[in-house]
Amino acid sequence: MKIAPDDLLLVIDVQNDFCPGGALAVADGDAVVPVVNRLAGRFDHVVLTQDWHPAGHSSFATSHPGATPFSEIAMPYGPQTLWPDHCIQGSAGAAFHPDLATERAELVIRKGFRSAIDSYSAFFENDRKTPTGLAGYLRERGLRRIVMAGLATDYCVQYSALDARRLGFETIVVLSGCRAIDLGGSLAVATAAMRAAGVELVEELV
Repeated sequence: MKIAPDDLLLVIDVQNDFCPGGALAVADGDAVVPVVNRLAGRFDHVVLTQDWHPAGHSSFATSHPGATPFSEIAMPYGPQTLWPDHCIQGSAGAAFHPDLATERAELVIRKGFRSAIDSYSAFFENDRKTPTGLAGYLRERGLRRIVMAGLATDYCVQYSALDARRLGFETIVVLSGCRAIDLGGSLAVATAAMRAAGVELVEELV
């Protein structure tokens, strides 16, 4: 693939809490770091997302007495998976992986900072209506094609990719630069949904 000047690398949530030893560790999550770093060296434009929850966030199982992590509840905006406390603002777990090359990032989109609503996508909160502002930024910058990598394939990467397509951006997900939670078969569901939406899934970017 020839990388154009108006292409963007969007790196999703490569943070300590999603890597081995973290509060919501994705299996082999740190393996994405060298892949992302290699990709970042090839792009003129890089944007990072960062999960950034206040303590006591409504998506934490600990905020709901008697609830267990990975169970599901109904929220005003729809079903919500309850997670272990993770990526709390200012914590070591919320920090980017120490080996992640962040110096070329032009923008960091923090998401999940509203205590009453979770946010998987780089573009919208989980109500599917409240924007992060990323789409407007990309359009004003004239960036038209998005290449994604990061954590986790079946949650924040998938939601971001589907929203990118819904917003009219050509979208590619580099699978070697992603890892999944795969909760109850969620990876297969996510993969099918992305393909159906027109997201191009590639193992490597060559």
